[in-house]
Parts: sequence; structure tokens; C-alpha cells
Amino acid sequence: MISPELLAPAGTQAHLETAFAYGADAVYAGQPRYSLRVRNNSFKDIAALGAGIERAHTLGKQFYLVSNIAPHNTKVQTYLRDLAPALEMKPDALIMSDPGLIMLVREKWPDQPIHLSVQANAVNWATVEFWRRQGLSRVILSRELALSEIREIRERVPGMELEVFVHGALCMAYSGRCLLSGYMNHRDANQGTCTNACRWNYKEVQHSHDHTGDLIATSGSAQVEAFEPREMLLEEPNRPGSFIPAYEDEHGTYIMNSRDLRAVQHVAELAKIGVHSLKIEGRTKSTYYVARTTQVYRRAIDNAVQGKPFDMGLMDELEALSNRGYTEGFLRRHLPQEYQTYEQGSSFLGTQQVVGAISDDDDRWLTIEVKNRFAPGDPLELVTPAGNLRFTAPTMENLNGGSLDCAPGSGYTVRIPRPENMPDRLDHSYLTRILS
Repeated sequence: MISPELLAPAGTQAHLETAFAYGADAVYAGQPRYSLRVRNNSFKDIAALGAGIERAHTLGKQFYLVSNIAPHNTKVQTYLRDLAPALEMKPDALIMSDPGLIMLVREKWPDQPIHLSVQANAVNWATVEFWRRQGLSRVILSRELALSEIREIRERVPGMELEVFVHGALCMAYSGRCLLSGYMNHRDANQGTCTNACRWNYKEVQHSHDHTGDLIATSGSAQVEAFEPREMLLEEPNRPGSFIPAYEDEHGTYIMNSRDLRAVQHVAELAKIGVHSLKIEGRTKSTYYVARTTQVYRRAIDNAVQGKPFDMGLMDELEALSNRGYTEGFLRRHLPQEYQTYEQGSSFLGTQQVVGAISDDDDRWLTIEVKNRFAPGDPLELVTPAGNLRFTAPTMENLNGGSLDCAPGSGYTVRIPRPENMPDRLDHSYLTRILS
């Protein structure tokens, strides 16, 4: 069994530092113009990108530069020009999907390592072998593969590194190739500006028809005033008798909203197969998300390599994060009984809420930059790179020593008594309130 690389998202320098503090072996980030995550990306200039790559290398870690856009001619014209200064910063690999851009990079920089992006939809061993012959060093496999298919690819193409997504958002389109955002909002997902229209809350509205027969909203309101839960069957005229069920409750209708991927229970099997890298999705997520997911998957990898049985508690820890309900995607078709309760997505808000970040500490106090409301007596968990600690704070005060009944929310800074047996390392540490 190999010890897979743990690869975490880094949309900003703070995400990078957090990922490495919690045990990531590598991070990935992209230049906004040429990757599929434009927003929440601080690596917009060469100086910032260079600082991130240098920091990774100082720590003995890897930095992969995402360059996986589906480019039109205008971007092909500027691509090599804009990529040249980025490659001078020595990223450990480029993550690419477009065959044309891959060809251009191979011609100009033949020694530059290239990883095939998941956007290229590699779903069989022949495709992986093709890209090996083109000189690529790693293939990020499509999310639509089963464990047995991954195993066969590993056996048939032993000379190629394989990378597999194990956690994060899933897309209702095939490996993310979607036109819905562009159609509805004129923001193309394949150009890095997806609005996640598939996940929005859609509600039925009162309507009538105009003189052309088109539907129009009525009563000056786009919302039904007195809501009653509804069940509907949708039928496409060209497929009579083929029905799609749709349900609407007080929260709306989510007919295209995929659950989130959680495959921590398969880390040991993926390691046995020989998968080189396990990847966490989420370049636009919070630093707390990066901390918590990296911490859990680090432990899962270490336990697997040491031959320890799977710790079901890791599933519970990931429930602490807000999520859309979890699924293990396409890795298995039939779930064993012990996993059934975890497929219900019992709390979309998560079982914990981030209430603050640790900004300072001394022998008596923890100083908290508040993110959400919490009060003395609340059940809390301190999340740190050195381990986590559950406790309650009996008191709370402001920075002037005045007693407080609660920390109302973001914008406040408070102090709580330092708990006993607290880990020494508090950089990149968070305080959460346990909700259930």
C-alpha cells in the first residue's frame, strides 16, 4: 500500500497556509483567466502566485497550477504569453484539460509536468494510456468511476499517476461540463464563472398567460402567498409515459441539486489500489472548510497506511461542516448497512458552526475574532492543527475586561478562559459551537 498524497484547495494564501498546517502534502490554485474558479482567487498576479509557490516549496510541499479552461481563440492567443511568467515561478505541475493548449505547452516547455484535469473526462484505461504516451505525468480521473474501474485503470496503465476526488461539491453535469449557468445567467461555467444555478431555490409562482401564450407572473408577487407542500410529475411531450418526480416544500424545489461527495470511508481501498493522490474540492470554500476536511482526510490516510481499521468517527466529524447531504458518488452502487444512516444528510447546516478564529492567547485567555454568535456555557470545540478539544467557557469578557453575556456576531473580539489540556499550537485555529 502506498501513502497517497493529500491534495487540498488553495484559492488564497490563507487557504494555502491552512491546508499545510492541517497536513496537506500539496495544494492547487489557478490563474483566474485560465482556470474554472474566477471568484475568491487571490493568485491574480505573478507576485502572489510566486509567494504561494515559494511558501509551498519552503515547507517541502507541492503547488499545482490549474489551467483547465475550455479556451476560445481569443484565450489561445494570449495563453502562452501569460503562462510564461507563471512557469518561471516553478509550479510543480500544470493541471490542464484542453488538448490544444497541452500541445502548445509540450512544444514550448517539454519538461514541464502536466496533470490531466478532471474536466477532460478520463473514464477508461485507453484514455489514460493515450495521455501517458503524450508525456503527461498524472491523470485526474473522472468522478463518474467505480472503485473496480479505477482498479482496472491502475493495473492496465501502471506507469501513470492517478488522482481521485474524495470530498467536495458534485455537479449535476458530467464532470462539470455544463451550459446551465451560461444559458440562465450568461456566465459560462466552462470559462470559470459558474453561478451554480442548478443549486438555487426554485419556487412555484402564481401565473397566467399573455397574448402570445407565454407565462407571466400575476398579483404583483412572484411568490405563492399561502404555501402547501406539493408533489408533481413532470412529463416531456416527446416521451409520453416517462415521468420525472418533483417535490416542493416550504424551502422550494431543488431538482438538479447534487449531494456533496464524501469518500473518507474509501481512503484505505484507494490506497491499496495505488491511487497516487486524493483530492479535496473547494477552492471557493472557507479556510475553516479547508482546515476541517484536510484534518479528517490526513488522519484517514495515516490510519490506512498504518493498517488501522476505519474510524467511523471521521464520518461524524465531516457532518460538522455545512453540506447538501453526503453521497459517495459513483464509487459503489450498493451501500452496506452500517453506512445507511449517513446517507440521509441529517443536518444541512452541519452539526457545528464556526463562531470565531483564535487571534491570540496567553496563560489565562483565548482571544477570539468572532464570526457567529456564542455565549458562556455553549458546548464548544477548539479545532487546531495539533488536535481538537471540546469544552465549555464559563465566562466571557471584552478586551477591556468587561463581562459579556454573549458574543453577538461578526465584528466583535472577545476573550474566554483558556481551557485545560489545550494543544500548544494555535496558529490557524478555530472555535466552533456544537449544535447537536
